[in-house]
Amino acid sequence: MNLRVEEKLLLYRQCLRIRLVEEAIAERYVEGEMRCPVHLSIGQEGIAVAVCGNLEQSDYVVSNHRCHAHYLAKGGDLNAMIAEIHGKATGCAKGIGGSMHLIDLAAGVQGCTPIVGSAIPLGVGVAFGVALKGETRVTALFFGDAAIEEGVFHESMNFASLSKLRVLFVCENNLYSVYTHLDSRQPSRELTRMAQAHEMEHHHLDGNDVESSYFRLNDIVASMRREARPIFVQLDTYRWREHCGPHYDNHLGYRSEEEFLSWKDRDPIDRMVRELKQSGIPDSFFSGLEREFMKEIDAAFAFAQTSPFPHKGQLGRHVYK
Repeated sequence: MNLRVEEKLLLYRQCLRIRLVEEAIAERYVEGEMRCPVHLSIGQEGIAVAVCGNLEQSDYVVSNHRCHAHYLAKGGDLNAMIAEIHGKATGCAKGIGGSMHLIDLAAGVQGCTPIVGSAIPLGVGVAFGVALKGETRVTALFFGDAAIEEGVFHESMNFASLSKLRVLFVCENNLYSVYTHLDSRQPSRELTRMAQAHEMEHHHLDGNDVESSYFRLNDIVASMRREARPIFVQLDTYRWREHCGPHYDNHLGYRSEEEFLSWKDRDPIDRMVRELKQSGIPDSFFSGLEREFMKEIDAAFAFAQTSPFPHKGQLGRHVYK
């Protein structure tokens, strides 16, 4: 079953907006005004859009260090995100959290945490709280392939499975933990095998095929609403830029140019553009949409740059002691 053109356009809009926001961050990072490291999702946007497109506003999201796409796809406030990256008081974490600690409770973004694997028990805890209150909302928990190598991953999977929590474990498999390929870190096996070991339903999707992933996830999320249980989804993708920062790093030699280009040819956004053009969408639509988003992005950066820094008296607030 294919999506309607209107649905495809909505997915495309979301992906393009995320791509342009992060490209603007990369372009302006050299200005030295952003007060934190950034982990960009360029090349991986389709996963966030496919997952969050199947969530309701009342559903929850918990994310990791590479969280911009998840925050935006779930409806997080762009001005507050850019201000946070600039360390300003108008940021979503009052300017003291930075790029890896985005939060927007109104949009259901419960928080993001940078330590590898640390978001997993937090997301399961959120889902446990939902269950205790007798609610049916879904918690989507995003993490990378490196997080499955942390012990807390298995502890959390076991607890979620035993407790039948409505938590969607979303593994974004971009093949690398910083500079180390998955083949050098794991035995040759499907990552979904680990979910199978915890007697958890599991699915393996192409994260760069936004339409197909969105469609499959629609059924997956709907089934979780009907029957309380966790589900593990592996979505294969690829990050274009360096692990941390705005640049490309292929010159370091940990991945080949051939591998990089083969994944770049599978760009989820280019794929959608080709299909939409075949459906009769004119070139003027795409250029006009880009201008629309760039106007919004420029306004967000202007908002951040004119916002005040936090007062030093705020340093001890909102901190666990």
